[in-house]
This record gives sequence, C-alpha cells and structure tokens, in this order.
Amino acid sequence: MDIVVIVLGIAVAVSLFTWIASLLTRDYSWVDRIWSIVPIVYVAAFWAATGFSEPRLTIMTVLVALWGARLTFNFARKGGYRGVEDYRWPILRERMSPAQFQVFNLLFIVIFQNALLLLISLPALVAFQNQAVPVGMLDLALAALFLALLIGEFVADQQQWEFQKNKAAAIAAGEEPVARFVTTGLWRFSRHPNFFFEQAQWWVFYAIGAVALGSALHWTLVGPVLLTALFIGSTIFTESITRERYPEYVDYQRSTSMLIPWIPRQRRAAAADAAAG
Repeated sequence: MDIVVIVLGIAVAVSLFTWIASLLTRDYSWVDRIWSIVPIVYVAAFWAATGFSEPRLTIMTVLVALWGARLTFNFARKGGYRGVEDYRWPILRERMSPAQFQVFNLLFIVIFQNALLLLISLPALVAFQNQAVPVGMLDLALAALFLALLIGEFVADQQQWEFQKNKAAAIAAGEEPVARFVTTGLWRFSRHPNFFFEQAQWWVFYAIGAVALGSALHWTLVGPVLLTALFIGSTIFTESITRERYPEYVDYQRSTSMLIPWIPRQRRAAAADAAAG
C-alpha cells in the first residue's frame, strides 16, 4: 500500500479517536496527549517505507523522536496523562454555548490540530520522494541546530518547572511567593522562550526537507506557518487570562519580547542612554 495512504489513514484514525474520546469523557485535551507521539509515527512511517535505510530520513526520525521524548516527559510530569485538562478549555466553555463549544471542539481542537500535526511532519515525505539527494554538511548543520533548539526548550521548561515547584512550596508553607510568574533565566529575554524553541525546531525540520528537494520553498511550508499562527493566537489568548490573574503581568509584557528572545526594553533604554551620554 502507498505510504501516503497509510499515513493519511493513521491521521484519520487518530482524529476519530481524539474526537470520540472527547465526547465520551467530556475531556477535551486528548489531542494534547497524542501531540508528542503521532509526528514520530508519521515520520517513522516514511523512514520504514525506505527499509529503514535512507540516511536523511534516519536523521529526521531520530530528531523527531528526541523532540517527542522531551515533550512527552514534560507533559507527563505536569499531569497531562493523569486526566489534567488544558485550563483554557473550561474558560472557553463558559464563554460559549454547549453547541458552539462542540463545533469548536470538532473543527479546531480535533480536525485542525490533528491536520497540523500531519502537516508539520510532511517534510519527511519530501525527503522520501527525493532519496537520491545525498546527505551533506547542510543537513548535518541543520540537525545540530535542531538539537540546540531542543536543548533550549528543555532549559526553558525546566526553569518554569523549578519556578512553579518553588512557588507551590512557598504557598503550601503559608508564605508569599517571591514572584507570581517566572521572569528569570531565559524568561527574562522572552515571555515564552519554550514556545519560540518549539516553533523553531519545526522550521528547521522544514529546512531539512528543503535541502532534500533542492529548493528553499516547497508546499510543506504550510505546516510551520500554521504552527506559528497557532502559537501566536494561543499565546495571545493565554496572556489575556494571565493578565486577569496577575495585573502586574502588563509590565512584563511591556518590557519583554513575546516569543523571540531579545534584550529586555529597560536594558535597551539604559544602553541607549549610556551611549548618548
């Protein structure tokens, strides 16, 4: 059977599973639970179709497997596989009628997000279709960049994890936390450094497919573009909730880049004043 048909079949089956599971359990985070797993399956399927022998697809599968292992670990330790639902969905359910939310669940949570997981994996299809192109130094450089971004995301998530753990411990001890949200480490340079590194990895993955094709632009660009659009929209919504909880978050927004790590604005202003003086 054609590998594309197989991968599409897996995507349809996964989508049906997450939709039916959400209806049966009234828990709408099933896509979150398979998010770090199914891209590995899709990419590995193309690798398997080469007899596990194509070097570029070997590299791509290993990279996505490492990405998935890290994300699965981080999701699991936050309780994602113990029935903890995305905190944004109950808020949306309050703002929508039951019928509106079910339409949102089917079209966005299930169909759009599952389609996106397939789309970001499809540079592997480009590599599969261009197996005659040998692996070169550019492939290796991109793989190294992917790993660097993966490490960056691990560090950002670990800093957030340590902050939340210390905050919970302070509250449990009846003490006032030093801060109510993390603003140190990588979070000093970006309000969401983990989001930045996550997106950047999939742009690099797209670039590996571009190397195989020999063209900087190809149709699988739609994957990272839609992923970035999703993250931007999700971040805006998430930050609106955070501002309601913590009014001082507005000051953090004013001083710190949303996604791309950059020098905080107060430090840039101080540097400009020093240069002018």
